[in-house]
Amino acid sequence: MRVFVTGATGFIGSAVVKELIAAGHQVLGLCRSDEKAAALAAAGAEVVRGSLEDLDSLKEGAARSDGVIHLAFNHDFSKFVANCEDDRRVIQALGSVLAGSDRPLIVTSGTGMASTVPGQPATEDGAVISSDVIPRAASEEAAASVAADGVNVSVVRLPQVHDTVRQGLITYAIALAREKGVCAYLGDGRNRWPAAHVLDTARLYGLALEKAEHGAKYHAVAEEGVPLRDIAEAIGRRLKMPVTSIAPEEAQAYFGWLAMFAGHDVLASSAQTRKKLGWQPTGPGLIADLEELRVSEA
Repeated sequence: MRVFVTGATGFIGSAVVKELIAAGHQVLGLCRSDEKAAALAAAGAEVVRGSLEDLDSLKEGAARSDGVIHLAFNHDFSKFVANCEDDRRVIQALGSVLAGSDRPLIVTSGTGMASTVPGQPATEDGAVISSDVIPRAASEEAAASVAADGVNVSVVRLPQVHDTVRQGLITYAIALAREKGVCAYLGDGRNRWPAAHVLDTARLYGLALEKAEHGAKYHAVAEEGVPLRDIAEAIGRRLKMPVTSIAPEEAQAYFGWLAMFAGHDVLASSAQTRKKLGWQPTGPGLIADLEELRVSEA
């Protein structure tokens, strides 16, 4: 297949590009900078010049493809709501080109978008939380909207995707710990975040593309939930700094914008995904990667 990938030079996107090319697909990668364009071309992909703000470039890439994987997202959390609404518009633009064909569009979301009973893991077939509650759900609402217009769309929900350099939101927690000289967690730290290694995640995107199941939702989850205290203690060991519990009322002062996530208990299952796609994650666990954290790049 000829596959258009947004976010092709990002942490997950670059791994997806390599996975697709290794599987024999051709890749068109969205890119805006000369430096990243050179790296993308060196990986064996064709560069599509553009950005998330340039909807025409997105439509061009989609028009030239047999399928689209949409990974790009603006992670400036100071304007999180606006970025989520921008993603809605991006998905609608991509869908407008693919409508009426069977060409797959894979949209990226997060495991926290599934409505759950407290203490129970989110499942792929659970109800989706409204974007009025969690702004990021705008992406799944957009997916449902373009599906109604005849787009073959599926959703991959991400947990904390990691290797020894990057770990999703935990990367920001590591930066905070380095800045403040102490690694903190909220309360007893028993709240949990799901996780998966970046190479396992990339493989899942490839399988989802090839399956091209209308309306499917997949959880890229290798570990259903890793306690935040365990995460903080692993970071503390690796960075040789103290680890402490802080009260919820101290969360904003320590975590800043990350406080909105730091206390959440977000278990997620991937049982349905594994059965549908035959996906079996094999990469290192989150704690193992944190124990081997590349300190110079943390």
